Amino acid sequence: MFESQTISFIGAGNMGEAMIKGILRDDLMPPNQILAADPRAERRTYLEEKYGIRTTSDNREATRAANILILSIKPQVLPKVMDDIHLDLDPNALVLSIVAGVRTSVINKGLRHAAIVRSMPNTPGQFGVGMTVWTCTPHVSESQRLQAQKILQALGKEIWMEDEGYLDMATALSGTGPAYVFLFIEAMIDAGVHMGFARHIAEEMVLQTIEGSLTVVRELKRHPATLRNMVTSPGGTSAAALYEMEKGGFRTILSKAIFAAYRRSAALGDASEKKLNED
Repeated sequence: MFESQTISFIGAGNMGEAMIKGILRDDLMPPNQILAADPRAERRTYLEEKYGIRTTSDNREATRAANILILSIKPQVLPKVMDDIHLDLDPNALVLSIVAGVRTSVINKGLRHAAIVRSMPNTPGQFGVGMTVWTCTPHVSESQRLQAQKILQALGKEIWMEDEGYLDMATALSGTGPAYVFLFIEAMIDAGVHMGFARHIAEEMVLQTIEGSLTVVRELKRHPATLRNMVTSPGGTSAAALYEMEKGGFRTILSKAIFAAYRRSAALGDASEKKLNED
């Protein structure tokens, strides 16, 4: 599938490195077929020594070499990068973007290129347990779609959506989702400390409880409401705790937070499209 091909990364930060690590872990290709462009000399040295890949400081060099070009840079630098590299991109190459909030139409116009995959991974992808939602333009061939799927599976689970509008929703639900979970974990640990547990003990209790609860959901394959009712005895401690959560608007505030993230993602997409049109 990837024989004699080169995957080039424009930007090799945390998520770029996560993809490199996953590609090598899944034996999709050997290190010498991966080329990463990054402006920082210390970052390039680190990647070369840890993964054995090739690196460069020149985005145009990485683009010229690419059969698959992965854009893993900040949205604010993307317009300049696309302007710099568009003449060096092979017309038959696949472009895979993990740039947050940037639509395929923006990349199509900026690179003058049609075969584009847009994806929204999340931070657990750094450990191969992430969730990525992706879409692609009609110009992506079947073989290129399979390549993109394999690359994204190296980050964890992936879901393809035909309608690109779902990418903003995915940004709010799974892309930003770890932040909600981290806050919930933090709040539970703080409550344990407030009751009198040492912080490291409260942390161990909470993490194991959450991990165990996820296992129950996956193994029993029942609706979360059914599982919640199973552990909520009438007049018991769970009932008392859940009553306070509902009275405090737990579901409502979480839903509002997710929708706020969705609106923000859509607004960022609108802004990037407007900026490119103005340029």
